[in-house]
Amino acid sequence: MPFARVNTIVLHYEVSGARGQPALVFSNSLGTDFRIWDGVVERLRERFLIVRYDKRGHGLSEETPAPYALTDHVDDLAALLDHLGIGQAAIVGLSVGGMIAQGLAARRPDLVNALVLSNTAHKIGTEARWNERIETVRRDGIRSISDGVMKLWFTEQFRDPGNADFVGYKAMLERSPVEGYVGTCAALRDADLTESTRALQIPVLCIAGDQDGSTPRDLVRSMADLIRGAEFHVIENAGHIPNVERPEAVAALIGTFLMQARNA
Repeated sequence: MPFARVNTIVLHYEVSGARGQPALVFSNSLGTDFRIWDGVVERLRERFLIVRYDKRGHGLSEETPAPYALTDHVDDLAALLDHLGIGQAAIVGLSVGGMIAQGLAARRPDLVNALVLSNTAHKIGTEARWNERIETVRRDGIRSISDGVMKLWFTEQFRDPGNADFVGYKAMLERSPVEGYVGTCAALRDADLTESTRALQIPVLCIAGDQDGSTPRDLVRSMADLIRGAEFHVIENAGHIPNVERPEAVAALIGTFLMQARNA
């Protein structure tokens, strides 16, 4: 379990896959750690050098006091890639991870040669919604919201108490550090990347889940419409985290997109 002190905090990360191949970096959603990418990485590890990490206040990475700004997460990832000596990479981001990816491409374009923006947008939610979420978690804990969040994350079929994977991912959310969770809620509340995302001039793939209750397909499409030449794909039978429910479909889209981007 490698750890690195970068940008004044300790991040947990993993480097795997094929040395000497193009770098592919994964950034996670709110209330998860990098294990959500297991099924995707398994299908891509022979073709890419893969970096996964737990963002600030998530997984095994250091928890700092809330609130956070999106630029905190962006600068953490930039510092980690600098630490690892990765000069350029394709960045795959899910939900807030997708906003981190957009922010990195705008703030450190030298590090990014392509983006895969999954179940995310240039702006997610409203100030009132995020303040309510923060207040509820502060008062009652993450477990108090977990049933509602699961309905946003996963399809009804996946949300079967007999499905061991569903039970495990619910536990992942409920065991998230509170400061990391509410800190990142504040980062989402305050972030509007409309103009910097509109200015992107690199290959971008946008992915939506057909049953995503958090960033619905029309919201993801509105982000794709901002970006000249962006591709947009909807994954069927998937909620907010298609890399868990449909890893084979996500991996296939990423692999095809990056192959075409390299050959363009």
